[in-house]
Amino acid sequence: MNPPIQDWKSKRVWVIGASTGIGAETARLLLSQGADVALSARHLGSLQETAAGCPHAVIEPLDITDLASLHAASERLLERWTRIDLVLVVAGTYNEMRADSFDMAAADRLLDINVRGVYHCLDVVLPTLLKQGGGGLGIVASVAGLSGLPKALVYGPSKAAIINLCESLYIDLHPRNIAVYLINPGFVATPLTEKNDFDMPALMTAPDAAAALIKGIEKGDFHIHFPKRFTNWLRLARLLPYRSYFYLVHKVTGL
Repeated sequence: MNPPIQDWKSKRVWVIGASTGIGAETARLLLSQGADVALSARHLGSLQETAAGCPHAVIEPLDITDLASLHAASERLLERWTRIDLVLVVAGTYNEMRADSFDMAAADRLLDINVRGVYHCLDVVLPTLLKQGGGGLGIVASVAGLSGLPKALVYGPSKAAIINLCESLYIDLHPRNIAVYLINPGFVATPLTEKNDFDMPALMTAPDAAAALIKGIEKGDFHIHFPKRFTNWLRLARLLPYRSYFYLVHKVTGL
């Protein structure tokens, strides 16, 4: 559904959310394969650790909830590169929430990052990609956005919005020669998932998740999801009638 990529050498990739987890490991993997990689996130020290002094790394700290900081970083990057071949929006946050513990302030913080922050990124990168007449855009959602799950009262809907957004972006951008990648991880061992107090089926390491992400982009997939032994079950479950789906979720989670 997208053009395959056979060689990362001299590809210019902007990873937004490159300080920890999947974003950091994806940036490291791309750097090891010869790409020029711009690393962005809020914490400069973490970005410097990810870059590890690699000459192909460019560090551009920013906060995706601050639109001005994104525009400033983009302007500096384009002055340096003139073109961006791929933008990966990996930045996001997570918290558990159920109906009996609803917290509007916490919901606002999560939505500011997971939804509004992604739209901030679009405001910055879409004009560049459209002007170039090519390139690619990948956004990390989550299989938690496929259908309703316990403890995901805000997180799940935020990722459902991103899934819908990527589908709409593909429809609009594919005819303009711009690749779009919807990235739906399952459980990945990151600082965010360390908070979970429940069993996480098919838990992956962040380096393995980054490798699966890059493999999907290289193949030209639109929907990149991993690990498939877990994500395919969730994709199938969403097709069940609600009575069966709710019964299955309760049976599996005990919630």
